[in-house]
Amino acid sequence: MNESTPLIRLIGLHKIYGRGGASYHALKGIDLSIHEGEFVAVMGPSGSGKSTVMNIIGCLDTPSDGQYLFRGMPVETMSRDQRALLRRHFIGFVFQGFNLLPRTTALENVELPLIYRGHPAAERRAAARAALRRVGLDNWEHHTPAELSGGQQQRVAIARAIVTGPKVLLADEPTGNLDTRTSAEIMDLITALNREHGITVLMVTHEPEMARYARRIVRFVDGRVESDRYAEPAS
Repeated sequence: MNESTPLIRLIGLHKIYGRGGASYHALKGIDLSIHEGEFVAVMGPSGSGKSTVMNIIGCLDTPSDGQYLFRGMPVETMSRDQRALLRRHFIGFVFQGFNLLPRTTALENVELPLIYRGHPAAERRAAARAALRRVGLDNWEHHTPAELSGGQQQRVAIARAIVTGPKVLLADEPTGNLDTRTSAEIMDLITALNREHGITVLMVTHEPEMARYARRIVRFVDGRVESDRYAEPAS
């Protein structure tokens, strides 16, 4: 990929749900470029389109019009299977609700993406252990989610998101269910993944304190980009 080519580029992106009088125009011509290694916070009120954009970038949804380029490749023209492969090999997800399987251990939860990719058992077990070490949970691999605090569960979710070595980490309100101290710990971890491991981070948040960790803040209002600014992140 040419250094000047954005990792992610959205051009005139529209998303319309429903038809006729019941239709809802969620995105109204979004233009947005994100380069490899950036840490971008996406903010905006409920219904502003920020989650819709995240779903399209994560290949969980498709635009109604416009272009989505990933490393210069047009994603909107890909088949469902091709989008699934892109998602599986290049994108990691972290959600507000953790989304862990309740009856499986931390290690088994982290292994899941590698099972979908067909990795041998020994290989995926070693990779899952390494990911848990990276998030500071190397002594908790045999614990189930019920035996972990909220912060620990989110660390497991982050380990699961990075175990495949993704280019992009999509984080949707990653601190929404956590207290202030634990939120700061999780944001420090995400920042370290961005700075030390070069993972591009795109994070939806409604909390200004969390957005300050990002180098760039994009604000959505009524399906459009209202502002896009760079700022020094929190230390």
